[in-house]
Amino acid sequence: MLREELLRGRTAEHPGHLTTRLTVRRAGRLLLDQHTAYGGPAPTWDGPAVLGHYRACGQLLIVRPDMTAPCEPVHLGDNPAAGLAVLAPPAGSSALRATAVASPSAHLRDLLDTALAHAEETDSPAGASFA
Repeated sequence: MLREELLRGRTAEHPGHLTTRLTVRRAGRLLLDQHTAYGGPAPTWDGPAVLGHYRACGQLLIVRPDMTAPCEPVHLGDNPAAGLAVLAPPAGSSALRATAVASPSAHLRDLLDTALAHAEETDSPAGASFA
């Protein structure tokens, strides 16, 4: 399990620039290859297709060989002004991935916690845990 939380800038300060790359392979097979750039020279990073007005973003990746992930994405978050998340399986894998955006960062943590709880409810054989 991988959990990542990023907070963009401080109050009344410019956010700076961050570039990340996450590549996950299991048994030599690519499960996820994600490149993200925020701030500075990255075009449209603060537009509605990326972060918009949200200050925090994060992801949760769960990989388990015996996982039976749901086929349809699950949308999480009942207050779009505070934040939103989606939990979905990467194509053709035994994994689940949640991505979330929120303001403030405490709401991001709540969304990722909710995604983890939902994943455990969805695919948890007796006694198994993702933690």
